[in-house]
Amino acid sequence: MKLSDMRKNYKHDQLDDAKATESPLALFNDWMTSAIQAKVPEPNAMTLATVSAQSRPSTRIVLLKDFDDQGLVWYTNYQSRKGTELSGNPFAALQFHWVELERVVRIEGQVAPVSPEESDVYFHSRPLQSRIGAWASPQSQEIQGRSDLIKRAATHAAQFMLSPPRPPHWGGYRLQPTYWEFWQGRESRLHDRISYRQQPDGSWKRARLAP
Repeated sequence: MKLSDMRKNYKHDQLDDAKATESPLALFNDWMTSAIQAKVPEPNAMTLATVSAQSRPSTRIVLLKDFDDQGLVWYTNYQSRKGTELSGNPFAALQFHWVELERVVRIEGQVAPVSPEESDVYFHSRPLQSRIGAWASPQSQEIQGRSDLIKRAATHAAQFMLSPPRPPHWGGYRLQPTYWEFWQGRESRLHDRISYRQQPDGSWKRARLAP
């Protein structure tokens, strides 16, 4: 089958005005809960888009670890490509794609590191191997081979034993949304799209967009 011949008829659900709550966070919470209950694979996986100093965009998958009215949180190496780009341009976009539910959520906003205390709490909740990995991986840098990575992990495991501290170059980011968009697939490509744009007073302007 040619890619140009591939088609899907979306008819899992609908997003009418009655379901579009006044708060985008409330709607996101409902959709995330539905994705978890539907056993969607890695429902907290999201695409993170950043922009370099040369205005070149890049994307990667990260895992959402917390969200509330302050924003959406994930953790990573601050010296990675995404960390470097965020230090130069703190605006980013996130996207969730729950294929089984025929849903997409897009989020835009400004990003800032979470507090060291918040990063410490999450870091020490991780499995030991993951904590060692945060020390072992010079994320986004070129390495000679996988054996180098294994050696680095062994070195740090011997150094820290069962109690590796949080690396100073590793921690969380929080994106504070100023724009949300919810997409629900519909038949005949007449999809539902609802956007929420933050106003100067902090309220949200809700609008329906053409698919």
